[in-house]
Amino acid sequence: MASAQRTVSRSNGAYGRNRTSSASNRARVSGSGSRPRYYVEGNTVRKTAPAEDDRKQPKKMINTARRNRERAKHMSAGYVLFLSAALIVTGIILINYIGLQSDITNSVQHISSLEKQLNDLKLANDEEYSRITSRVNLEEIKRIAIQELGMQYAQEGQIVSFESQSNDYVKQMADIPQ
Repeated sequence: MASAQRTVSRSNGAYGRNRTSSASNRARVSGSGSRPRYYVEGNTVRKTAPAEDDRKQPKKMINTARRNRERAKHMSAGYVLFLSAALIVTGIILINYIGLQSDITNSVQHISSLEKQLNDLKLANDEEYSRITSRVNLEEIKRIAIQELGMQYAQEGQIVSFESQSNDYVKQMADIPQ
């Protein structure tokens, strides 16, 4: 048997890792016509021969790919017509879809402007109501009703209570009997 002589020198490399020089990675084999083998330390061992699965591709896959390429080269008129019709139908559908989206956007903007207008009118109405109610002097109205028009407060026997079927208001169509 041949004896192998190996020399390995280690030096601290960058960041304190142990590194070996490329010359020290080789193990020399003495003997007749042997080629040098490489010794690599760590997780970077080279593959010496490709796996059998990598070398042989299944013929079925090659034949299928070849048939698919040939089919792609030759398209019949019916197939082209079908694809053209499908493209036209898809285009029409997309144009209608974009039109509907535009209509929806316009409707939302119109509703938004109407809501703003409603809020402005409500605000103006509330301000006008506040202005009117602040001008009304209830004491002046009471004075005019009692002194000038001769109105009086109701006496104890003048108030008549009765039940109504609705909660709205009651119209008196005739005198209430005593």
